[in-house]
Amino acid sequence: MASLEVTLLWPCRGGPGGPGGPGGHGGPGDPSGPGGPGGRGGPGDAVVPAVCAGTLNGLSVTGDAQHQYQTLHKMYNNCEIVMGNLEIVLIDHTQDLSFLQTIREVTGYILIAMNVFAALPLQNLRVIRGTQFYEERFALFVLLNYNPNTTHALRQLGLNQLTEILAGGVYIEKNAQLCHVDTVEWRDIMRDSRLEPLVRDNGRGCAPCHESCGGHCWGPGPDDCQKLTKTICAPQCNGRCFGRAPNECCHEECAGGCTGPLRTHCFACRHFNDSGSCVPLCPQPLIYNKLTFQLEPNPDTKYQYGGVCVRECPLLGSPMGGKYQTVDSSNIDTFINCTKILGNLDFLITGLEGDPWRNISALDPEKLNVFRTVREITGYLNIQSWPKHMHNFSVFSNLETIGGRSLYNRGFSLLIMKNENVTSLGLRSLREVSAGRVYITENRRLCFLHTVHWAALRRSRADLDIRNNRPRSKCQQEGKVCDPLCSAEGCWGPGPAQCLSCRHYSRRGVCVPTCRFSQGEPREFSQGGECHECHPECQPVEGGATCNGSGADTCTRCAHYRDGPHCVGRCPDGVLGERGPIFKFPDGSRECRPCHENCSRGWVRPPGGCGGLRGRDPAGTPYRAGWGSWGIQKKRAMRRYLERGESLEPLDPSEKANKVLARIFKESELKRLKVLGSGVFGTVHKGIWIPDGDSIKIPVSIKVIQGWSGQQSFHAVTDVSAGHRHSYIVRLLGICPGPQLQLVTQLLPLGSLLDYVRKNRGSIGPQLLLNWCVQVAKGMYYLEEHRMVHRNLAARNVLLKSPSQAQVADFGIADLLYPDDKKYFYNELKTPIKWMALESIHFGKYTHQSDVWSYGVTLWEMMTFGAEPYSGIRPAEVPDLLEKGERLSQPHICTIDVYMVMVKCWMIDENIRPTFKELANEFTRMARDPPRYLVIKVSPPKSPDPSLLSAPAGYIPMNPPGLGCPRQVRGARGARGARRSGGSGGSGGSGGSGGSGGSGGSGGSGGSGGSEGSGGSGGSGVWGLGGFGGLGGFGGLGAGLGCSPSPSPRCPQAGGSRGRFGVPGQVWDPRVGDPRMGSGSWDRFGVLGQVRGPGVGDPRMGSGSRGGFGVPG
Repeated sequence: MASLEVTLLWPCRGGPGGPGGPGGHGGPGDPSGPGGPGGRGGPGDAVVPAVCAGTLNGLSVTGDAQHQYQTLHKMYNNCEIVMGNLEIVLIDHTQDLSFLQTIREVTGYILIAMNVFAALPLQNLRVIRGTQFYEERFALFVLLNYNPNTTHALRQLGLNQLTEILAGGVYIEKNAQLCHVDTVEWRDIMRDSRLEPLVRDNGRGCAPCHESCGGHCWGPGPDDCQKLTKTICAPQCNGRCFGRAPNECCHEECAGGCTGPLRTHCFACRHFNDSGSCVPLCPQPLIYNKLTFQLEPNPDTKYQYGGVCVRECPLLGSPMGGKYQTVDSSNIDTFINCTKILGNLDFLITGLEGDPWRNISALDPEKLNVFRTVREITGYLNIQSWPKHMHNFSVFSNLETIGGRSLYNRGFSLLIMKNENVTSLGLRSLREVSAGRVYITENRRLCFLHTVHWAALRRSRADLDIRNNRPRSKCQQEGKVCDPLCSAEGCWGPGPAQCLSCRHYSRRGVCVPTCRFSQGEPREFSQGGECHECHPECQPVEGGATCNGSGADTCTRCAHYRDGPHCVGRCPDGVLGERGPIFKFPDGSRECRPCHENCSRGWVRPPGGCGGLRGRDPAGTPYRAGWGSWGIQKKRAMRRYLERGESLEPLDPSEKANKVLARIFKESELKRLKVLGSGVFGTVHKGIWIPDGDSIKIPVSIKVIQGWSGQQSFHAVTDVSAGHRHSYIVRLLGICPGPQLQLVTQLLPLGSLLDYVRKNRGSIGPQLLLNWCVQVAKGMYYLEEHRMVHRNLAARNVLLKSPSQAQVADFGIADLLYPDDKKYFYNELKTPIKWMALESIHFGKYTHQSDVWSYGVTLWEMMTFGAEPYSGIRPAEVPDLLEKGERLSQPHICTIDVYMVMVKCWMIDENIRPTFKELANEFTRMARDPPRYLVIKVSPPKSPDPSLLSAPAGYIPMNPPGLGCPRQVRGARGARGARRSGGSGGSGGSGGSGGSGGSGGSGGSGGSGGSEGSGGSGGSGVWGLGGFGGLGGFGGLGAGLGCSPSPSPRCPQAGGSRGRFGVPGQVWDPRVGDPRMGSGSWDRFGVLGQVRGPGVGDPRMGSGSRGGFGVPG
């Protein structure tokens, strides 16, 4: 008998590849240097890579070396992705292994053992994913690849393109002539930095690496240099990179490196490849349709196929029987979860009772239940032996089709013979025998088969040979006949569940006399003779039909409420829709009605109906809805609008068209009450609007604009804000012209986000904070789409419509005051410098990317529950701090993931900052698992006087006095580096030592100069900070947690270890306005030091310290 084979079928090859990636950047210090090579083209949309199955044999082999090679060639010829393990064992030096060069990725491990070929042709392998390990921890295992009696051996590993092992370690040992593996920087390849590569006892006396390789290579030639994509990266990179600069980081979804910063520039993907773009998930199959109130199929759905997103699943692999495939104990487990058998099934006595000649034991009859999932057999089904205690073939109760592509003996596709104990067939789902003859004979106790309408099952006119079974008359005498509920088409066995079809109705495959149309639970409807349950939200109707379909929109009556055509258990209350939360309330007839957009908290049920609503008529006029009087108020508002007409001033022909119908308020209609707050552009009042000739008092918010000179027309003013309608944007109701321009908006009673987080710190959780992050980003993205730069984004200018909905306010006001001049200046008291990007401070340049900087500061305000940025620092000093690379510190509740988003918003190069669309997507992803990204304690630590040293209020690093230890002494300043290319600074001085006492003070500054200066020791306490690097070359960081060098009762610990070096970044020369490399210009801000907890002995970091930022050269 032939052995069982597992075959994977690929019906198509993919379309053409995508365009090549961009050229690389010029070399540092040489702006005219040549670009790098173009990136490799991404796969086309229809590409399905050639995938092959791996093995799990370890060092075991079947047959001799020639048979092993043939098996290897058959499995991996033209293969690109190995789904499983690549095991190359016992291959001779005479064999041609060039077919392996197409392999780009292995999902499991790679085992190379006991071979004697000279080189391994895996030069295109980029990624080993390590989903399975060899010996429980290795993803690459290379052992004993030489023949001690000859000179044949593995000499070169040749994995020149391998840049990432996602999981697992490396073991390379006892390969007598294998060279250069000890020069490979395996830490650059292995993602898990905790693992040590085990590389020992390999070739000796090898040729050195080529001089261009920097000591790391796969072979002796210039083309064998190892490509480093991790250890050379700037610390800002959270993964791999394509250069050494901080702006040359690969996207976080990349694996194995990249040619550029985008997710489309990756060599390989960490998770999934969606048409050449690396994504964490493929497009999901269901999306919410607000018109149908349902989750509906996504037309852009793609399916996860290995590591690729595909629109249609390829034909998946299934066990394929050989020409004479016998099911036995050695192969029964390979059929687990199979739905389609590609081939044939033979049940013979040697398979069921065992075959001593082949050392195969008897088959456990219970394992035959694996065939209950099978729906199709493409070949034939041959049953010549069956367990004696089993009286039917019910394990094939779900078998629907026998294909007959290959036939048994004289053309049989279904053969059942000599089964003495079988009384019925039990093939209750069989509906088609596509080709071949049916042969059922010598089954002495088999009944019911004479009732089956075989002609309806067979497509072909092949013979039907049924004989020498239980006579029909004896079956009838014994009562072995079809159930009365079966139709005339016959049955496969006794009972209503074995009918080919039902006389009346069927319920889940069982024939029944009737459905539960008007009585019984649950109520049902009939479709095609099948009884189906009504939706649970349908109310049972006595004496009539409860529903006419399975959906919630097919109910005759609703058990609770009706939302559009659908019956629901409750009306939508804060359900996230396409443009924000959706709130509805039930009216008297239990119909869900939408709350007005001005409702801040949905609805509250009053004694007589819905309350707490405000509405708006078509003219934009608000009206109030009281208990039972909303219709009257709306009529009055509408009548006033119709009688009054458009109260707009005459159009000036030179002005822009009036795009927005916004109300022009009279000054007598508005009454200002208390002051809610003041900002850069004016003062905000809580007020009321009393329409002329009416006693209605409508609460509104009135902003009095300072510096208004009437230079803009009314229409230009309303074009700025009134035309924008979005769930996360505060809407302008109208304006009131006069000596002072007044902007009237809806009143949001919860006030600003800044005040809210300060007052409700103890009740705000991670989900709410991340939701606000998403909403503010979406609001800003809406403004970006409409080409509006905010220029004044801060937590004070984000208002809360409800605790679950934030809205961006104050957008466009700068454009009202300075319509022709994007560069404007404030006095120091009113300048929001601490929220402004560096290019806005220096050059008055305001863009959507400068708004991103402000967004990052707004995030910091939220995460610190309203702390003041750069507390204790005058605004005039902030630009210098930013130029030195200092940034706001990591809030206590933020993980590094959230903090790095903030840091990206504060990049000097505005083109590297994320867009609002990317920010919205990133925080949407985080909001799906809030506790993973924000850690909020029940009782957060209180700080009566927030300082720069504490995360809620500071930046890194500063030395505030009054924290229990004397203020540290700043290190001596080194000589200033020459302002020309290649100039070097002087030697660095050493920093002062920290004092002893309570909370940890920051260490002294490192000396400036070319050599690194060591920083001072940090004071004792919770957060001792390293000093920041000096001017000149590499800034030395100060010590971490620890005390002064001599222990004392108050400071018993010795000074911490020295911090890591500050890294100089890319030069940003304000004189030229173009990033370029060279000494003497302003460096971009340096790298945030790594945080280590107390007791972690990292020689680079002080225990418990935060490393400082590098400073300008």
